[in-house]
Amino acid sequence: MFCPKCGAEYREGFTHCADCDVALVGDRPPETEDHLRYVEMVEVFSTYNPGDIAVIKSILDAEDIHYYFQGENTNLMVGGGSYARLLVQADQVERVKDILQELEFLEK
Repeated sequence: MFCPKCGAEYREGFTHCADCDVALVGDRPPETEDHLRYVEMVEVFSTYNPGDIAVIKSILDAEDIHYYFQGENTNLMVGGGSYARLLVQADQVERVKDILQELEFLEK
């Protein structure tokens, strides 16, 4: 049994994907590149603080917002003096900025 959305494989007897909450199918969905597309990512925030990263990731996950923290390796941030950059899809920049302002990570 397979999830048609995420492709996860399940043992016999399962009927729904635990992650996607969709009905399972008997055959693995074909892998195609049709679902692949270029997405413009825009930096909306940067930080040296791993705690900030954890909180922001938790909130964005709960809001189902796709994001990428570039350079979030703690060793590089602390030892190397670099910072992590929050990148989000261009069409979600304003929504993320509003969330970060509400949480006081960004000024209003």
